[in-house]
Amino acid sequence: MRQYPIHNIPFQNLQEENMSFEEVFDHIVKFMKLNPSGNYRLMVGTDSQVHKKHTVFITGIVIQQVGNGVWACIRKVTIPRRMTQLHERISHELLLTEEIVSMFTEERKNQLIDIVLPAVYQGATFIMEGHIDIGIGKRNKTSEFVKEMVARMESMGVEPKIKPNAFVASSYANRYTKQE
Repeated sequence: MRQYPIHNIPFQNLQEENMSFEEVFDHIVKFMKLNPSGNYRLMVGTDSQVHKKHTVFITGIVIQQVGNGVWACIRKVTIPRRMTQLHERISHELLLTEEIVSMFTEERKNQLIDIVLPAVYQGATFIMEGHIDIGIGKRNKTSEFVKEMVARMESMGVEPKIKPNAFVASSYANRYTKQE
């Protein structure tokens, strides 16, 4: 499989384009510092869409203060061929999610934990989740891949979420895969 230079692909949201990962991380830090005693979920997930001559992958990063707002951005990767094999596409979605998760090094995760740490006894929390666009329903074509994909997320020390709880992949990122 051909390797694409995906580390340099910028992030964007409705307010800002061409953000580096450092800028994204700074936004997350600023968001969390607004209320260090909040309950935070850092979620990463990818969805894809096969188009006529290419396949679009959108990875979303969402920091949520439960019950009190979010900050989010996406990264778009286009593969110049139709990826019609479901396992290959789901695996590539997870690969892109894993890549973003790996950018949150132990040092960076500790930096985020340190924001809520002084208020942990007052109920402040921080958790990181990997949202995987697969489900276990009998009619779901991806159900046979659940164990494999969940194990990959768990091996990275991230809490895996599948449908219907994988909304960063199945709703937020999905919205942007349809755009040309």
